[in-house]
Amino acid sequence: MKTIFDKLTRDELINRINMLNGDNNAEWGKMNAYQMVKHCAVYEDMMLGKKPFKRVFLGYIFGKMALRSLIKDESPLKKNMPTVPSFIIKESTGDIAAAKKNWIDLIEQYSLPSNYEITHPFFGKITKEQIGYLVYKHTDHHLKQFSG
Repeated sequence: MKTIFDKLTRDELINRINMLNGDNNAEWGKMNAYQMVKHCAVYEDMMLGKKPFKRVFLGYIFGKMALRSLIKDESPLKKNMPTVPSFIIKESTGDIAAAKKNWIDLIEQYSLPSNYEITHPFFGKITKEQIGYLVYKHTDHHLKQFSG
């Protein structure tokens, strides 16, 4: 399974991000391209341990089971999956070039050595290996959403 900690994988994702512009239309979901880029940057902030989020109630019940399912399954994330409310971006317009640069800068930080272990708002405590898989799957999912 691909992981964000692999340089070739990061480079592939960054190339796909660079192809996005404000004119890309979503193939599913409610976000526009700008909102998706900002959403993914918030996700990276969390996965890099820069911004903690409180656990959501359903995560305590279903989080570990859902994590095991996502990790063992190499298929892409399903369309229209729910998101943690804190990750919803309300602003619909802005400087997409600056937002993409910020997202790419965050992705490049996965090349730096660090003690990657966070508490995900739905899955709970996750390891570096799990972070690598989840970040790849999340990024790939949203890039496919906008044909990237």
